[in-house]
Amino acid sequence: MNSPYEYSITLPKNIENGREYPVIFALHGIGYDVQFLMDAVGELQEDYIIIGVRGDLPYEKGYAYYYLKGYGNPERDQFDSAVEKLKSYLEYAFETYPIDQNRVYLIGFSQGAILSMSLALLLGEKINGIVPMNGYIPEFIKTASSLKPLEHLSVFLCQGENDPIFPLPVGQANYDYFRDKAGSVKFTIYPTEHKVTRNNMIDVVAWLRHELKKVSRPENPVKQNHF
Repeated sequence: MNSPYEYSITLPKNIENGREYPVIFALHGIGYDVQFLMDAVGELQEDYIIIGVRGDLPYEKGYAYYYLKGYGNPERDQFDSAVEKLKSYLEYAFETYPIDQNRVYLIGFSQGAILSMSLALLLGEKINGIVPMNGYIPEFIKTASSLKPLEHLSVFLCQGENDPIFPLPVGQANYDYFRDKAGSVKFTIYPTEHKVTRNNMIDVVAWLRHELKKVSRPENPVKQNHF
């Protein structure tokens, strides 16, 4: 199986044969690339496989997974295609690397946050935790008929207090939505605009370290590789 996206990966230096590792998939914002988020969680590379998935559409000095018609209005065909290609990419990664499929985490900024939340809703127990930073859940995702239960899901929502693109009420709406559905939800507001601050990433690393302490769910000892 070929990868539908270009990507960067870090594996634990002392990787052990026969051992599976938790994984962090990093999804960048529009106009960015994968390196910033990967570097920000780089100190976890002995505990997690870290994979940055690069969008395949050029945008300014970086890349995008899809383009926009306007605020909150993605090119729907491109959005749907990005979701399907990201599903395929996860399958590719599971087949290619020693990933513990009971400990799969998505972190994302802006467009990457939107996609991480959407994938969690559409894939259910295939995703264990998400860290959306400054994004929103599209209404057409909220009303999709194929949404999965989220009682297992851990969520760390991050929001810029002065974000002019996704203002504070958007972050609050994300929290209200997941609070009623997810297993655990943390919501932190940072004194910044549409950015990811150093303090934000310190908190993300700490949250992911805490997730390492959790034991894989016994009722789901093996996950299927296909979607």
